[in-house]
Amino acid sequence: MKIVLATRNRKKLEELQRILSDLEITLLSIQDFEDIEEVKENAVSFEENALKKARYVAQKTGLPAIADDSGLEVDALQGRPGVKSARYAGDYATDEENVKKLLMELKNVPADRRTARFICYIALVFPDGKEYILSGFVNGRITEEPKGSYGFGYDPVFQPEGFEKTFAEMLPDEKDSISHRKKALEQLKKLLSELYKQNLSLNYKI
Repeated sequence: MKIVLATRNRKKLEELQRILSDLEITLLSIQDFEDIEEVKENAVSFEENALKKARYVAQKTGLPAIADDSGLEVDALQGRPGVKSARYAGDYATDEENVKKLLMELKNVPADRRTARFICYIALVFPDGKEYILSGFVNGRITEEPKGSYGFGYDPVFQPEGFEKTFAEMLPDEKDSISHRKKALEQLKKLLSELYKQNLSLNYKI
């Protein structure tokens, strides 16, 4: 079975490939195809952004498509950065710029009020119109300064609940075992197994 991952983010693609590595599927990315444009993530929710991207890629490639939209919600900021997590400091902001803005906004917020969560929605869309949505989240807190060199995005300032280190201080396998994306992808694995049991055809070809 071939499935297209609707992302150009190399680190996100690598993370998804690691987590899905035990599935009997061939993972492609949109970079394996020509004329697939970047989809604007301008919906009002993670779920709608994921569906928008997966629908477009499934239609363009004729293959099942997986798209995710994930982000950080900080309680002291009324849920920001939320769906704007990747563009928090501007449309072309780097991870470092986004983190810097977040820490500035939390500058005077005490440790017990720096609670946050990473949320991930994953959409699986088939060319025939079937759609599935799955989600996962992990609670934690925002540290006062970046720590660690692994991961991407807000990983250097997110300390998951029950741990004394940030996502960026964890080796990839450790982060994958508890991440919001892993939780959503575990649901995806179960869904794909159920689809096999129902004898649905997943063998789309390019």
